[in-house]
Amino acid sequence: MGKRRYVARGVPGGYRIWDNKQKRWWGNQYDFCPDALLAELNAAKDPAALTSLQNQYRAQKR
Repeated sequence: MGKRRYVARGVPGGYRIWDNKQKRWWGNQYDFCPDALLAELNAAKDPAALTSLQNQYRAQKR
């Protein structure tokens, strides 16, 4: 298995997604580790699926 482009990193207050290729944060901070979102980012990157997953994680935050 090669190096993953997107990884979750623990930060104070939750998790953020780090982009190893561009060397910057991607997206918002999440309270829970976004495993499904990471799997989609590292695989197909379907825009509809990404939007749906982001909305699910935002709903958990409320």
